[in-house]
Amino acid sequence: MTEHSPATEPSASGNPQAQQRQRASQLAQALRNELSKAVIGQQAVIDDVLTALIAGGHVLVEGVPGLGKTLLVRALARCFGGDFARIQFTPDLMPSDITGHAVYDLASEQFKLRKGPVFTNLLLADEINRAPAKTQAALLEVMQERQVTLEGRALPVQQPFMVLATMNPIEQEGTYPLPEAELDRFMLKLRMDYPELDEELGMVRQVTRSARADMLEVSPLRTLLQARDVLALQKIASDLPVDDQVLDYAVRLARATRNWPGLAIGAGPRASIALVRGARARALLRGGDFVVPDDIKGCALAVLRHRVRLAPELDIEGLSVDQVLQQLLDQVPAPRL
Repeated sequence: MTEHSPATEPSASGNPQAQQRQRASQLAQALRNELSKAVIGQQAVIDDVLTALIAGGHVLVEGVPGLGKTLLVRALARCFGGDFARIQFTPDLMPSDITGHAVYDLASEQFKLRKGPVFTNLLLADEINRAPAKTQAALLEVMQERQVTLEGRALPVQQPFMVLATMNPIEQEGTYPLPEAELDRFMLKLRMDYPELDEELGMVRQVTRSARADMLEVSPLRTLLQARDVLALQKIASDLPVDDQVLDYAVRLARATRNWPGLAIGAGPRASIALVRGARARALLRGGDFVVPDDIKGCALAVLRHRVRLAPELDIEGLSVDQVLQQLLDQVPAPRL
């Protein structure tokens, strides 16, 4: 366990649970600060990725090339002492290239299982929409069940396990839409936008000092936590109290999408669960002792935007899913605690 670990440090005084929660929050904030050294100008995205890590969910990151999607995952892998693997999705990628396959061993005259890159802690699925649906579907079982079935055997993957997938929203040629079932398994869908002027100036200044052409270095980042520390953070977050009114608010938000004007398809029950899990993680990240309605609201767009579909008439008018969801968030009353 690392020196920063929330699970092992003795509690000095007061409520041991509160002490443990405070240390966990400090570790999460230290991780946020470390990531910010490499990924400049994407603070909301960093917070959302940490939210998913603490909540035990998967993340789909959408953005034009060059905004640092892959850099963010590499930086997280650097700060996290667990295993990291990267798969470049291409049209000719096969499901067995992800999960693994059986290989005949001449010496023993037996088939041996060769595990694929999915057997890791952090999996970067780069440009996931460049592979056909059959290959994308290879991730369905492992994302939901945390196991892979190879040659009839169910093999568990390491814990914690997190898929961080990237996709480019502009290029449609040679890409395949992600199936609804797969989209629903991503806890959050994040949008990376262009940085502000001062942030871009800082980025250019830092990159042009780097020895590597146009890349920011992640090697100076410190390893702050190990796999077992992430599991401890997840456990502490899952124990944060949620008032029944806040729970009701999360469910009402998800249910409101199902008959909201302008939405052709609403979010399923996984959205309600993701809202509560995400809110607990956000509460821990900000150092709170319990979940408040703003924690639910803070992760609502990322939880809902890939689980709903805009009605064709609003699409034609140029309205975005986020704009319609924002109207919903503004109009569904939040509880006052």
